[in-house]
Amino acid sequence: MTLDLSTLILIAVIVMLAQPVLAARLFAFRREQAIRGIERKRRSRVITMIHRQEKRSLFGVNVSRMIDLEDAQTIISAIKATPDDKPIDLVLHTPGGLVLAAMQIARAVESHPAKVTVFVPIYAMSGGTLIALAADEIVMGEFSMLGPIDPQIMGVSAASVLAARDAKPVEHVSDVALVLADVSDKAIAQVRRGAVEIMTPRIEQATAEKLADTLTSGIWTHDYALTPQEAKDLGVPSVTVDMPPEVLDLMKLYPQPVKQSAVEFIPFDPPGKRMT
Repeated sequence: MTLDLSTLILIAVIVMLAQPVLAARLFAFRREQAIRGIERKRRSRVITMIHRQEKRSLFGVNVSRMIDLEDAQTIISAIKATPDDKPIDLVLHTPGGLVLAAMQIARAVESHPAKVTVFVPIYAMSGGTLIALAADEIVMGEFSMLGPIDPQIMGVSAASVLAARDAKPVEHVSDVALVLADVSDKAIAQVRRGAVEIMTPRIEQATAEKLADTLTSGIWTHDYALTPQEAKDLGVPSVTVDMPPEVLDLMKLYPQPVKQSAVEFIPFDPPGKRMT
């Protein structure tokens, strides 16, 4: 059987199109095996919410993932399907997202009767931090990050909108700015109240209110990185720094599919093995 040039080109195109699909299925299989391994070791139900903030190219369109209502629906379904006496391990890697979706997930986490542990291998910012506050334990890595939960209005911190309104006499503030300030007031109050609600089953009311005030007040920029020690100092409940290696290994199975990392290194040989 002979192959002409057009047939070879067609085969090459088919292989190129099939490769991402096959690679995705391989990673999905490896993730399932890794998750089952963690579940057997910890005797828990593992749920993951992994968002890649880096932009991906999809037919020339940049795409990035954040917490949305689809995530909320899926996680809530998984939590409700988990037996009441079964602990849940929730692995979070997210820049945040919709307050509504994050609050729904947080309330579902808080309502589960058995212990819920949130693992933050790299970062859980904004809405991710809100979800983490609902857990019985937050396990972070040495360099993991949480973040403020101050709401954003049209991409601007609600606290900054209020500061701008209060910086000059009201007669010099436009109607649009006043409307945005009113929405900002409500948004901060709502997030603060929700944060207190999800924390009070585990910590005292006064402690929860103080922590919620700090995290929603806008004293930092929205992307400020709260280290594990800072989180502890602020009173974030049950923060530990003891990230299991199997959770870090699981994160490696969520590679950025398009963008090539600028970081490269050669792994060390396992102990007892030498290159010949």
